[in-house]
Amino acid sequence: MARKSASSKGLSQLTTRPPVNRMQRIFNLLREGGYPNRRQLAEEIEVTVKTVQRDIDFMRDQLSLPIDYNSAKGGYYFTEDVSQFPMLELTESEIVSVFVAQRAAAQYKGTPFEQPLRSAFEKLTSSLNGKLAMSWTDSMISFRATELTPLDLSTFQAVSSGVKQSLAIDFDYKKLGSPEFQKRRIEPYHLACILNQWYCFGNDVERKEMRTFVVARMRNAVLTNAGFKRPAKFSISNHLKDSFGVFSTKGMHQVVLQFDAFAAQLVREWVWHPSQKIRDLPDGAMELTLSLSSLTEIKPWVLNWGAHVKVLGPAELVDKVKTSLSDALKQYT
Repeated sequence: MARKSASSKGLSQLTTRPPVNRMQRIFNLLREGGYPNRRQLAEEIEVTVKTVQRDIDFMRDQLSLPIDYNSAKGGYYFTEDVSQFPMLELTESEIVSVFVAQRAAAQYKGTPFEQPLRSAFEKLTSSLNGKLAMSWTDSMISFRATELTPLDLSTFQAVSSGVKQSLAIDFDYKKLGSPEFQKRRIEPYHLACILNQWYCFGNDVERKEMRTFVVARMRNAVLTNAGFKRPAKFSISNHLKDSFGVFSTKGMHQVVLQFDAFAAQLVREWVWHPSQKIRDLPDGAMELTLSLSSLTEIKPWVLNWGAHVKVLGPAELVDKVKTSLSDALKQYT
């Protein structure tokens, strides 16, 4: 093992390096074999022997890593094969802190601070084993995001606790367009921030099927004692892969849209969906084809383009857009 000399000043400065970074270094060195002792690890990482001992104790006692000392070899080793450094758990209050920080950091999108913040949040959320996600990708022509009504922190904490502890939550929910709140109970599988909006994905206990809920439309959320087992096959990536945003169904739709030259230039500047196919038409126009599992979010997106787009299919989407345009026209007659 290569050794590095360090002055007392250097040790004093480097002992304060983030403990997770130190422990990851120790983890990698132990995986390499060689049975390093505390002094060798301290010289390699440029910290004190006492710091190395504290880190090893924490890794063994708190992270349950199989670390032992071989007196014959005179160093530490793993008693069984370990493939990766264990994830660190966050408490419910820390998850809420991540939420608050994410809201405050949104103003830095598109600035030099975006990448460091993105990296920091990825490290934080990765410690939750896929139960909390944040989307930094915003499909808006401008990177200036629309401000949403602030969420109630008690509601957010109840939802995040339900996801992390695998406990059902009770709450009142007001669906879009509904005049009243309804009592709901779900087994929350995943909490995600997508396009600056928080969503909870989970099993609706009464309806016995997957549903997507906007956290801002919840109130009086209460964490119950009813536990559940999150399906091993559930993957938020797979669940959303065919959606245009967050909503998906079991069916598939081949959406074909024709844009005029003005809109075509703007549409070409973005990857709207992984399935998109573009076909150039005369005079700068274009045809965009998407394979989607739901028409819920594509309809308002199409309407945003006004007279610059024509829906060629499917017939269901054509009818939905016609109805919406007709209803809008009635507002002016």
